[in-house]
Amino acid sequence: MTAGASAGSLPIPAVLCLPILFAAGMTVMDTTDGVLMSKAYDWAFINPLRKIFYNITTTGLSVAVALLVGSVELLQVLIGILDLHGRFLDAIAALDFGKVGYVIVGMFLLAWTLSVGVWKFGRIEERYPMTPSPTRMSAFTPAGLRHSHDHIHPQAR
Repeated sequence: MTAGASAGSLPIPAVLCLPILFAAGMTVMDTTDGVLMSKAYDWAFINPLRKIFYNITTTGLSVAVALLVGSVELLQVLIGILDLHGRFLDAIAALDFGKVGYVIVGMFLLAWTLSVGVWKFGRIEERYPMTPSPTRMSAFTPAGLRHSHDHIHPQAR
């Protein structure tokens, strides 16, 4: 946009406002994303089982979104090259990825909300608690003396 605006008859200060506005918008979006992800990771890292549950949910959705976007991009290229037409193909060719981005953000928020809901209402933490159980460890020192102490390892019941 800045290059197009500079080729026109806009004054220099107006042209320089475009990258500044872009940087301001990205700052707001990245800050919001950072705050949301920080809250999500704080929730997930309280318990090792939560961490696994959260990582599976987020990774699964990331893979699904990547496959969806890649497939749509590939279809759009093939539709253009092969000059294909039809109701479905015309809809794919006209798809606006700006709007798809909002859908993807909504899918991630929905997946996180559903993940938390399944976690809480499914009482997963109660069904699979991570309780420490002490284990007595003993070893011999290089001088031949016996040394023992307790280790606590989390174990699922």
